[in-house]
Amino acid sequence: MKDRIKQLLQEVNKGIYEKEQELALSLLAAIAGESIILLGPPGVAKSMIARRVKAAFRQARSFEYLMSRFSTPDEIFGPVSINKLKESDVYERKTEGYLPSADVVFLDEIWKAGPAIQNTLLTAINEKVFRNGEKEIKLPLKLLIAASNELPTQGEGLEALWDRFLIRVECDGIQETQNFYAMLTDSTSEQDITISSDLPISQEEYECWSKAINSITLPEHVLKSINQIRQAIKSVAVANSDERHDVYVSDRRWKKIVRLLRTSAFIHGRQQVALSDLAPIYLCLWQEPDESNALRNIVIRILFSDIMSVLSNLRTSLDNDIRTHRQHKATARAQAIMERQDGNKKIYDHYYYHLLDHDTGNTYILMADYQNLPIVTKGNAGAPGILYPDPKDPKRTIIRAYDGADTPQGTRHVHLTRSDESLFIDGVRFYIETLKKGETQVAASTCGQLSNRDYHQEIDALNTAIREREQEIEENIFLSKTDKKEVRETVQSIYTEIAYTRYDIQKLEDE
Repeated sequence: MKDRIKQLLQEVNKGIYEKEQELALSLLAAIAGESIILLGPPGVAKSMIARRVKAAFRQARSFEYLMSRFSTPDEIFGPVSINKLKESDVYERKTEGYLPSADVVFLDEIWKAGPAIQNTLLTAINEKVFRNGEKEIKLPLKLLIAASNELPTQGEGLEALWDRFLIRVECDGIQETQNFYAMLTDSTSEQDITISSDLPISQEEYECWSKAINSITLPEHVLKSINQIRQAIKSVAVANSDERHDVYVSDRRWKKIVRLLRTSAFIHGRQQVALSDLAPIYLCLWQEPDESNALRNIVIRILFSDIMSVLSNLRTSLDNDIRTHRQHKATARAQAIMERQDGNKKIYDHYYYHLLDHDTGNTYILMADYQNLPIVTKGNAGAPGILYPDPKDPKRTIIRAYDGADTPQGTRHVHLTRSDESLFIDGVRFYIETLKKGETQVAASTCGQLSNRDYHQEIDALNTAIREREQEIEENIFLSKTDKKEVRETVQSIYTEIAYTRYDIQKLEDE
């Protein structure tokens, strides 16, 4: 299936330059039975896209029309049959050769159509039916492509029609110089373009595929990602401004997006929707073109959010292990020094010495800090230190050596020195509590245990998951070169984070 669609797209792309995504998305919309709007200036091959998509279907009929404010329903849906009106008093249109008989429809300057045309289009696009006199006709319509060089004017009742176009694509002129030269020198005409007879999609295949698409399943992790996107688009950055938009997407539109995802999975030969199918759906979400890039970034970031969550969990565990390991080392060092020098001092909570007669009598200093303080001498102001309320017990005061890093709330800066039995705070002496006669010392213990996780193995597994996810997204035939570039940049940022993590793992092992 995927190979056939890729071949078909290659053939319909002949003689058109830099319109690969527009054609691919139009074909996706056609197979899904949805609609697409192309926004861009005149002369960028919008109508040619419609003609080429028509060629992708065997014996397909097409209808094209350039709208104006003078366009009438007769010109789009067919003239009223005078004979039936005279003979049977029935108001019925002759639809052959007009929109109701077409498989692929292209309507240019869509917003210039009058209300009568627009209201009829709403039903035609959504329900694929057309009311013709007393009859309701089931339309053969596979794809309606609309085009315009502007957005619908607000306040003119065009919101419902705008919402019917599931995919919205901005069309530009040719950007790459070599493609521009090729276009100028290409003498191939539309009549010269031929498509291999075994590639176009027959009506029987189309109907069969439509039923098969309905059976494609949506796994729970994909549903969760869709909901993540739904929540994230409530605050979308607008290009070149500090403005943020709450992008509205109707429930009907989400339902149609799921149909598009199922179609993408089917075309790629899968029985269930994959995360990679979500990559182009930012084109179904934006209401204004300035939201498009930010929405694409949101979608791509969410495609890797499960991997980033695993990496974040690993980083948290690693940081805890580094901190715990350092605490173990500090405790072991303090224990050794205590046994040599301070064996008679009483230890509280494994880490602290207690100062007698300071403040409320509830003041403690870290053992390791005390042991590293300079000995009191004349003219020695001492090492910088801080006093602050214990965050876990505000009635308790903690004294620490100060290295210029964090400053807890309520901190007072002091200078500290020590003797064998005392701590000097700004030159004022306070004795350290010692063990009473017959009292047994509670040995300093390590706080917390190392996780003993195999970080290298976990990082290797993450790298494999990233490569597989990136490859799967890169193989999505409905993504543009720019989309794939954004994916690669996102992946590179994850690899950078992994590189920092590897460095910290090595640092832990070296210690």
